[in-house]
Amino acid sequence: MTLFVNRLTHLDASLWCPERGLIGASWRVDAELDGEIGDDGMLFDFGEVKPWIKSRLDRGVDHTLLVPTEAPGVTVHECYEGLRIRTETPYTLEVRGPRQAFSLLPWPAITPQRLAEHLDQGLMRQPPERVEAIRLTLDDEPIEGAGYCYSHGLKRHAGNCQRIAHGHRSRLHVWQNGQRCPALEADWASRLDDRYLVDEADVDEGLDAPFLGRLVTSYRAAQGLFTMSLPRDRCVVMPTSTTVEHIAAWLAGEIARETGRPTRVQAFEGIDKGAIAEARP
Repeated sequence: MTLFVNRLTHLDASLWCPERGLIGASWRVDAELDGEIGDDGMLFDFGEVKPWIKSRLDRGVDHTLLVPTEAPGVTVHECYEGLRIRTETPYTLEVRGPRQAFSLLPWPAITPQRLAEHLDQGLMRQPPERVEAIRLTLDDEPIEGAGYCYSHGLKRHAGNCQRIAHGHRSRLHVWQNGQRCPALEADWASRLDDRYLVDEADVDEGLDAPFLGRLVTSYRAAQGLFTMSLPRDRCVVMPTSTTVEHIAAWLAGEIARETGRPTRVQAFEGIDKGAIAEARP
């Protein structure tokens, strides 16, 4: 017998891609569980399925940087902060932080299918009673229109959002005069796609000076000290923290200023959540 749970939860993370570099990802998680029906007529209580799987994903790969350790130019070393990740292609990046901020995977590239299989194996190390197999499916949300992938870190967040390199794959909706504006949505999504969004207060100008064309960001959060260096053209510096509330407000203000029109922005943070902001020129 197989029990299935669609849209069980979502995973938000960043990953290192040998072709695109640092990118944000958001996946919908579906699950199937095989086993024998018990005397109660059930394989597994639906009320227990979701929290059991979700809690293990939350303590694992969710809100981490997924690092394919066998990708070209990727090296991993211990350091004062915990781990130091360095990359060479398609560009040079160095990120340091506590171990729990990274998921090290011995592969040449991260794919949703391979990651799902890896998670299946982890869940089956201590399966619930009567469960004989678990199969997760990680799918991108279908996005009609503009969407973008971004990474960031929130130093004041009490949870795992404080990790310096986690991210999201998100929709972007823009309205002017009560009408959606697909051209503006596509333009701004392209400006933010595969970018690292950083609070200007976290930019370390002292460290940045010797590295022409690079940006260094660092901060101390509850989980520890985080530092990252990457090309400046892969970053978008914001005047505030990079919460989705501030992203929506910043986008609305910038678009209103550039177009000279009142603007309403719905900025998503991954799947089915986000913030709405309005601005006038």
